[in-house]
Amino acid sequence: MSLSELPVTRTALAFTDVSAVRGGRLIWSDASFTVPAGGIVAVIGPNGSGKTTLLHMVLGLLPAASGQLEVFGRRPSQGRDSIGYVPQHYAEGAGEAIRGIDAVLLGLTGNRWAFGRSTAAQRKQAGKALAAVEATDIAERRLSTLSGGQQQRIAIAAALVAQPQLLILDEPLASLDLRSQHDIVALLARLHAELAVTMLVVAHDLNPLLPIFDSAIYLLDGRAHYAPIRDVVDGVLLTRLYGIPIQVAHTQEGEPFMRRAL
Repeated sequence: MSLSELPVTRTALAFTDVSAVRGGRLIWSDASFTVPAGGIVAVIGPNGSGKTTLLHMVLGLLPAASGQLEVFGRRPSQGRDSIGYVPQHYAEGAGEAIRGIDAVLLGLTGNRWAFGRSTAAQRKQAGKALAAVEATDIAERRLSTLSGGQQQRIAIAAALVAQPQLLILDEPLASLDLRSQHDIVALLARLHAELAVTMLVVAHDLNPLLPIFDSAIYLLDGRAHYAPIRDVVDGVLLTRLYGIPIQVAHTQEGEPFMRRAL
């Protein structure tokens, strides 16, 4: 089924009494909320709270232990073609041979190296994805020679090339310097505006991404919650979430940011 044939829905994710179990252990429970389509949603929680488990459930890699989860009105296992995924440490294991264009074509062909296995239409589509992330000039370069920020652009292009409805990014700013973090955040904001794609972003450090988040799924006390980002950026809640004193301050322009309370 092509994306044009998918049912039109304003709900990206629908959780109904969902619980998550991994290795025989209850990770989180009581997830009952809907995530509207079209937003940029943070996924936050302390280490071990179940953020990766939640991603795997949305991707259809792990079933809900109880309850029902829908992705754009379908079971997760049926909705994989509507999801683009940018994992952590994207370029690890790519070796010395694979180029940027090969990695993006992989998002269409499903072949590991994509050499000689793509059509002219697929190459054109890959070129458009590279242009969208401003990576045309590095398309022929080996992934192993690219900077962290450049690799992340290729990863985003590979996730977007099949024109998904939902883009999942797992720690997209990890290991990037401040300039690259700023550039990737700006890129995500632009892609969101231009493509109207829903984004689900796992983040440990909220500060660089706060300007573009509109809501958050947060994992607290063994439960999964969903709220507008303005309600989540709260010192009391964040202190409970991370287990250390967190203060929410504001810049001169009125933008909120988190810092550890003294």
